[in-house]
Amino acid sequence: MNRTGKVYYKDKYTGLIEETDTGYRFTYDKEYLENKSNKAISLTLPLSKNPYSSTTMFPFFDGLIPEGWLLDVAIDNWKLKANDRMGLLLSCCKDCIGAVSVIPSNE
Repeated sequence: MNRTGKVYYKDKYTGLIEETDTGYRFTYDKEYLENKSNKAISLTLPLSKNPYSSTTMFPFFDGLIPEGWLLDVAIDNWKLKANDRMGLLLSCCKDCIGAVSVIPSNE
């Protein structure tokens, strides 16, 4: 089963990040793209109708995942592995310090 997360910029739904059989895919929401005042969530993921694909977690999203002792707490609390980047993203990034958050699609 592939996991997915809804990506928000501030409180605005921007798109979907998905774990695929070959890696990861991020797709901007069509309605988000239609509003010309909306901004890209990252310089490395400019606004585009085409999905972005990668065999590894996108560096932007990987950067949202905690590091150091905070990562250790997350791994212990949710029984995740450090290399389960999607699991960590979905578990730890609902309320990030920055403007972007990721919420599991099943919530």
